Amino acid sequence: MAVTQAMDDRGDTRRGLAEDRTDLAEDRTALANERTFAGWARTAMAAIGIGLAFNALFKAMDPAWVPKAIATVFILLGLFLTVMAERRACAVAARLDTHSVKEMAQMNLRVIAIAMGLGGAALIAAIWMLV
Repeated sequence: MAVTQAMDDRGDTRRGLAEDRTDLAEDRTALANERTFAGWARTAMAAIGIGLAFNALFKAMDPAWVPKAIATVFILLGLFLTVMAERRACAVAARLDTHSVKEMAQMNLRVIAIAMGLGGAALIAAIWMLV
């Protein structure tokens, strides 16, 4: 009887450790998801910056709409990247259940994406309205 009890205790301990490892893996995945979103957001900001720089450097190009159109393409690419990163990050976050860490709220990811979208739209409008 004592041998069986010892084996059951060891099995419970192993099961508990396995559950802890699984919980920690899920926490690491949630944090990796946030880092991935941040990486895509940085890439989007770089695309927006490239568009603005192109417009600023080649403003004197003839015809005048060419640098504006190229800048618009880069800014739209940045906005597309932001929206896709937000959707993917929210989809992954919805499937996860964190245990030891507090994950970023999905609403915060949406607020970041919306703010970048509004900023990008304002930049496109400014580029086309400026003479």
